[in-house]
Amino acid sequence: MLKRYIIFLVVCILGVSCQSHRHPDKKIFRYNESSGLASLDPAFAKNKQVMWSVHQLYNCLVEIDSNMKITPSLATHWTISPDNLRFSFFLRNDVFFIDDECFPNGKGRKLTAQDVVYSFNRIMDKNTASPGAWIFNNRVDSIEPFKAINDSCFQLTLAKPFQSILGILSMQYCSIIPHEAVEQYRNDFRRHPVGTGPFRMLAWEEGQALILKKNENYFERDAAGIQLPYLDGVKTNFYDSKATEFLEFQQDNLDFIDDIDPSFKDEVLTKTGNLKKQWEGKIILQKHPYLNIEYLGILVDSTNPLVKQSPLRLRSIRQAINYGFNRRKMMLYLRNSIGIAAESGFVPAGLPSFDTNLVKGYHYDVQKARQLLADAGFPEGRGLPPIKLLTIPIYADLGSYIANELRQIGIQVDVEVLQKSLLLDQTAKSQAPFFRGSWIADYPDAENYLSVFYGKNPAPPNYTRYKNPVYDLLYEKALSEKNDSARYRLYQQLDQMVINDAPVVPLWYDMAIHLVHPNVHGFKPNPLNLLELRHTKKD
Repeated sequence: MLKRYIIFLVVCILGVSCQSHRHPDKKIFRYNESSGLASLDPAFAKNKQVMWSVHQLYNCLVEIDSNMKITPSLATHWTISPDNLRFSFFLRNDVFFIDDECFPNGKGRKLTAQDVVYSFNRIMDKNTASPGAWIFNNRVDSIEPFKAINDSCFQLTLAKPFQSILGILSMQYCSIIPHEAVEQYRNDFRRHPVGTGPFRMLAWEEGQALILKKNENYFERDAAGIQLPYLDGVKTNFYDSKATEFLEFQQDNLDFIDDIDPSFKDEVLTKTGNLKKQWEGKIILQKHPYLNIEYLGILVDSTNPLVKQSPLRLRSIRQAINYGFNRRKMMLYLRNSIGIAAESGFVPAGLPSFDTNLVKGYHYDVQKARQLLADAGFPEGRGLPPIKLLTIPIYADLGSYIANELRQIGIQVDVEVLQKSLLLDQTAKSQAPFFRGSWIADYPDAENYLSVFYGKNPAPPNYTRYKNPVYDLLYEKALSEKNDSARYRLYQQLDQMVINDAPVVPLWYDMAIHLVHPNVHGFKPNPLNLLELRHTKKD
């Protein structure tokens, strides 16, 4: 009870709640995280909930701008050696960790290149058990991957050329932390963030609320020289009910909602994805491409007994499924036009290499689907055994829609609904011949999507167990290609190869959707759907 009383007082002082004690001069951004929050340790920033909070508290060497370009953050600039193996980052000299008792006299110290070395080594340390350890595995030099040349110059050495390393360094896993905080708080570091970010933690009552306060010593300024952030603080609620979240938003107790729950989607949006009349002027609808693809995966490992017995082992059947349902109608009636029907490749819209003219996917074509069935020896579907599709509860209606469409051309699909954790376990163990999946970009490069089909990768990410020697050679060539245009052409060839072999059924390229109150300004969406609040203001 004492903890809850303390957080209640903090909330009132900040003016985030307590209607009778509000401080109108305090500008607090309020949102809800229905899935809760497990940690504030960047090494565990594996999901949106943690990433959003970590992004407010820490910085990385580089970051992604709204055009998906790599831009400086803690590093002012960087150089790359002629052999494309050594990246040297030159750090800002005005960045300080927040004041914290882990430092002598509680005074935050200056960030140095040694902090970068420590932070990256910690991710790779097996004792940390970071789910982000994969970002450096088999990519950085095995002897001395990270080195502080001096206090202001950090050097990263790769094992072999890998152009996407800059994108990886923008991930929240790569946030820079001080060793003193980890040594002081040990296992409780997850609750004691000590960073350089625009905000610092004031209080966290798990399951209730997280309160962040403006970092008065933050290093960034806007074009007019005004220190960022503009907000005084951030409050995250943890209502587990989406209905409660929507009600709180309606009552102006939350400033925005991320995504719209299917249960009230039709109350807010038209079928074409616009606000209904009764909401116009009251809230703002933000829609933008989000680097995520929703798809159906097909296990294609010919050595797996499940595949040997499945009609999905035949490419013609996999292609027939791709042609056999109407993606555009699905988007209109089941998604309220939130997203783009995936009629190109596996790489989603929004990435620089995306080109519908160069990567030809599948569209609705009943005649082609039926011809492919006949070519496979199952005219009109006669003799074709039923195929089981595994999905999760929130996508049960989509599974039923696809099954109904395919049934009309002779493909019997039985939809089985599993809990998400069970489906993930089965796909990781290659026990799911036909499954619903999604892939959200870890960093804004098509390589992140194409790695899903690299034959030397395990599951994850290669859940379909796709293996094509020609693909693998081309993928490896793309990794070391320094010229962006040439690399994009290789990406497009790889994407087309996957589409032709059809180990996946692309459904849609996703779109992030926000509902925002009109008194919030400078709250701009981004393709990674990261919560960006440095330039946000409130009336």
